[in-house]
Amino acid sequence: MNFIEKQMAFLSKYGPAYLKGALTTLELSLVGVVLGLSLGIVLALMKISKKKVLNFISSAYIEIVRGTPMLVQIMIVYFGLKQIIPDSLGFLKAPMFLCSLSISLNSAAYVAEIIRSGINSVDKGQMEAARSLGLSHKLAMKKIILPQAIKNILPSLVNEFITLIKESSITYTVGVAELMYVGKNISTSTFEFTKPFVYAALIYFIMTFSLSKAMGLLERRLAND
Repeated sequence: MNFIEKQMAFLSKYGPAYLKGALTTLELSLVGVVLGLSLGIVLALMKISKKKVLNFISSAYIEIVRGTPMLVQIMIVYFGLKQIIPDSLGFLKAPMFLCSLSISLNSAAYVAEIIRSGINSVDKGQMEAARSLGLSHKLAMKKIILPQAIKNILPSLVNEFITLIKESSITYTVGVAELMYVGKNISTSTFEFTKPFVYAALIYFIMTFSLSKAMGLLERRLAND
C-alpha cells in the first residue's frame, strides 16, 4: 500500500470522527462569540457609563479575564459550578455547557473592548443630533450609535471568532469531544503521535483560513457601502 492509499484509508476510517470534532469546535466558538457579544455589549456600556460603580465593575472584570489564561478560567468554571449545581439540574453539569459558558465569559471581555472602541469611533455629532431630535440617551445608543459601531467592528468580531476556534482546543482537557480531543484519541488508539495531529491542524487551518477570506470579502463590501 503506497503513501496516498494509506492516507485515504486513514481518512475513510477516522474522517467522520474528525468531522464531528470540527463541528463541536465550531459550535463552541459560535456560542462563545454570540453570548460573548451579548455580555460584551453590556460590559462596554458599563465601562463608558458615567456611573463610577458600573465603570469599576466592568473594568475589573475585563482586566481580570484578560489577565488570566483561558485554561485557568475553564477549570474554575468547570469544577466550581459542578460543585454548586444541584444534581436535579445535572444537564447543566455537561462539559459542553460548562465549556461554552467559560468561553463566552472569556470572549465577553475582549468583545467589550472591541465594542467600546467601535462606539468611540462613531462621530460624537451622531449622539448630539439624536438627542436634539428628542431621543433619550438610551434610545439614541440603541438605534443610532450601536448599529454603526457594530458595522465598524464586524471584522474584529470575525477575528475574535477565528481566535476562539483555535483557543477552544484547550477544552479537550475536561473531556469535550472537539477537534483536539479527537486527534488525541486517534493518536492513543493508533499509537501514531504525529499524523492524527497533522490532520487536526489541517482542519483548523481550513476553518480559520476560510473565515479569514470571508472576512476579507466582508471588509471590501463594507468599505464600498
